Amino acid sequence: MTPFVIAIILSAALLHAIWNAIVKTATDRTTTLGLVALGHVLPGAVMVVSLPLPAVASLPYIGLSTVVHFGYFYMLGRAYQHGDLSVVYPIARGIVPALVSLWAMIFVGEMLPLQAWFGIALIAVGIQLSSWKALRSGVGRGALWYALGTGFCISVYSLVDGVGVRLSQNTVSYWAWGAFLHIFVAVFVILRKRETLPGLPLKVWALGIAGGLVSMCAYGLVLFAKNFAPLGAVSALRETSVIFAALIGFLILKEGNWKRRLGAAVLMAVGVALIGMAV
Repeated sequence: MTPFVIAIILSAALLHAIWNAIVKTATDRTTTLGLVALGHVLPGAVMVVSLPLPAVASLPYIGLSTVVHFGYFYMLGRAYQHGDLSVVYPIARGIVPALVSLWAMIFVGEMLPLQAWFGIALIAVGIQLSSWKALRSGVGRGALWYALGTGFCISVYSLVDGVGVRLSQNTVSYWAWGAFLHIFVAVFVILRKRETLPGLPLKVWALGIAGGLVSMCAYGLVLFAKNFAPLGAVSALRETSVIFAALIGFLILKEGNWKRRLGAAVLMAVGVALIGMAV
């Protein structure tokens, strides 16, 4: 894995942390997630009418990814109803690198060396350490199951999109259609919240849609990287978004213990280095 690809994935992780910070500060996270989805749809609609279709072989993967993304947004929204983001997020993201590596090994035949697996393990430990205080306070059964369901959905669409984008022959077109088809999530939330949406302040609309634009850019970078690196390694580096989110929480939102978060950052940095040298 070249330094350029690593830099692309870490940039995506930082962007992902930014849009999750937007969701974290929202008073109604379900509505904000719907606006985030809308932030994918608007530029996606412009792109799909001006770009060629991706290769036919990739179209079933776009469809399956859309279904799984809907499940992801639903699970994430329900998880936020049962538990705080600082508890839900590390559980959901922490299981993803190992699951994606496992799915890639079973379904795609990508075998990672032992050193890369060790790097993935360090990143997973760093994710949990970054929110250790919140996790120690206890995790309700509902929050736990929905967080695990969220992580499972992430791992599935990570595999599906990793295979699909390689078959698409056009990463930008694949990205555009994946973004546009967030329309199902946006419409679902709009219908659920149709009575309260008209009264939302313009700032809430702007922040939600801006979060969607940032999220879309982040995933576009990840899709690009999946053309050049093993899916499990991309996923592991991608989940460093958790430590970026923790640092944003400490530096900007003034929350958490800096020593614990610094320790988590060091663990994850070592994990990134091991993966980079291994693959």
